[in-house]
Amino acid sequence: MSDTLLDIENLSTWIDAGREPVRAVDGLSLTVQRGETFALLGESGCGKSITALSIMRLLPDAGRVVDGRISLGDTDLLQLSEARMRTIRGARIGMIFQEPMLSLNPVLTIGAQIVEVIERHTRVRADEAKRKARELLDSVGVPDAERRLTEFPFQLSGGLRQRVMIAMSLACEPELLIADEPTTALDVTIQAQVLELLRELQRRRGMSMLLITHDLGVVAQTAHRVGVMYAGQIVETAPCEDFFRAAQHPYSRKLFASLPSVGKRGQALSVIGGNVPSLAQTFEGCRFVDRCDYAQPECRSIVPTLVATAGGRAVRCHYYSGVLGTEGLPRAGADGTNGTSSASAAAVGSEHMAPGTEALLAVSDLRVHFPIHRGLLRRVVGYVRAVDGVSLSIPAGRTLALVGESGCGKTTVGKGILQLLPPTGGEVRFDGVDLASLSASALRARRRDLQIVFQDPYASLNPRMRVNEIIEEGMSALRVGDTPEQRAGRIDALLKEVGLDPASKSRYPHEFSGGQRQRIAIARALAVEPKLIVCDEPTSALDVSVQAQILNLLLDLQRRHGIAYLFITHNMGVVEFLAHEVAVMYLGRVVEQGSVEEVFAGPRHPYTRALLSAVPVPDPQARREVLRIPGDLPSPVSPPKGCHFNPRCPHAFEQCRSDFPAERKVSPNHGVRCHLYDESGREVAR
Repeated sequence: MSDTLLDIENLSTWIDAGREPVRAVDGLSLTVQRGETFALLGESGCGKSITALSIMRLLPDAGRVVDGRISLGDTDLLQLSEARMRTIRGARIGMIFQEPMLSLNPVLTIGAQIVEVIERHTRVRADEAKRKARELLDSVGVPDAERRLTEFPFQLSGGLRQRVMIAMSLACEPELLIADEPTTALDVTIQAQVLELLRELQRRRGMSMLLITHDLGVVAQTAHRVGVMYAGQIVETAPCEDFFRAAQHPYSRKLFASLPSVGKRGQALSVIGGNVPSLAQTFEGCRFVDRCDYAQPECRSIVPTLVATAGGRAVRCHYYSGVLGTEGLPRAGADGTNGTSSASAAAVGSEHMAPGTEALLAVSDLRVHFPIHRGLLRRVVGYVRAVDGVSLSIPAGRTLALVGESGCGKTTVGKGILQLLPPTGGEVRFDGVDLASLSASALRARRRDLQIVFQDPYASLNPRMRVNEIIEEGMSALRVGDTPEQRAGRIDALLKEVGLDPASKSRYPHEFSGGQRQRIAIARALAVEPKLIVCDEPTSALDVSVQAQILNLLLDLQRRHGIAYLFITHNMGVVEFLAHEVAVMYLGRVVEQGSVEEVFAGPRHPYTRALLSAVPVPDPQARREVLRIPGDLPSPVSPPKGCHFNPRCPHAFEQCRSDFPAERKVSPNHGVRCHLYDESGREVAR
């Protein structure tokens, strides 16, 4: 029997949209061996998910496979009838979709959905199917599986919903599992658990996996082989360790150069200039030519082919095919920079504005509790303690990163600071003024100084308004600019400042890419000349190349204008690159806070240690131990007594269960709230 399980040959999938079809996948070939993980990575829109949907025969109505062959073992999937294909899905091929909340049926219980899969593909009785469903939930680490079977998707956390999706995809022990961005929306601790679960199930069952992602850290820790997609084609394939040791294609090298890290602090990240070309065209040369540092005239006129190189590798580039030689890319520009990156570096390094030392924002014991109403008279029977005593400060021109698991209260802190949610208690002093004490009109005047950039720019930008109207709306409301002409001039200047063409101001949000929409959101925040911007996960949904552009922009703006940032994120690479200080939240409270260098080099709180140990590193050789956190995040309705982390802490003792620890100063710039340390910040023996 052949070792090849999945064999895709010259696959072309087109989407009928307008006068010219979009060639979403254009001549793709790859193989997945039995028992291996093949990672398919690349920017959004490059064709990764359409490839997966082509394999599953689940294309949208406008999509069609126009050429190629997809074989699963000896079965040609493209020749099967729809009825026969339904017997393949779930049984021989399982799929984990990117967004479990959209993939799970909201009106059916978890148990009903898993049982439906089992009964569809196996001949078992209802009671046997239910027993197997419970065993599946146990196997993927869902606590209290018997109770979860009766719950609906909205009653589960994001991590649990993803585990349910994994359980459903594995219900019939498929030969191939397609995982489409299975960890994109997960915190690093949940992400580490999900990836370890997939690796363990793969080892136990001998299953093959096609992993679709744009996270190089996840690829490094999971994959055996790697394929890089760009504009509908595979541009490079290689064994995982060889790929991370020396990527060959210019696009692959740019992806590595775009990654933020502590070693690049104070520098501009390399960015990939331009945009992915439209796929509604026939290409005459290399598709990456307009963004490539090494482009030559031949690259514009000759279409490159995928050529084999040493060590079982292949690359689609004229520098390896003989057109421009066979020795690979020249040394010039091998650092991954191009004209766009160099300009960005110059901008980030210019007009440096020294950060302040006094706190621009001082938050003391901030509490935001949401009442729980029940009964006919809607009496208050309890409170959700979303934020339960947070203190922090940010000087002008500095960045404080706020990190922690989903549900810990990070976003609520940001909204409480901006008075978008009324604080239950505590004090928020901005520029020496307590914001909670201000009248509505006085607070409105202060809105100029405090702005927010939301996680999803598409949801936060009015789809019925043009870009210039979106930016001008805040300026008019807060009386920035005396005349419409002055405001129009400022809008043009702002668009240039965030790297957008002022001529695009008459377009609507849907006409821009994700990265461009985030730039519009940043321009809207800058329009009223703020002193502080709350950035709520502004790069979490972006590819690494687009993320690099946004991070460079934020750093540049801070250095030129002295803006302070409260940066809410779960991306530790971004924290290391951008932030000066970091605060770690757990269940509504800050458990550790200090300079990025000290906290990352020597985390003291057990939760911080577990959080940092779970961060995937883009290096297959980096095999560090992931510290497990048992159990689930407790409910903020009834948080544990004492230290909130004590039910999940491996070092907890009696005092942890009765008293919440005071802050212990490890150094002047590093504090921790943990009973494992005495008043002088030294660890005590237990």
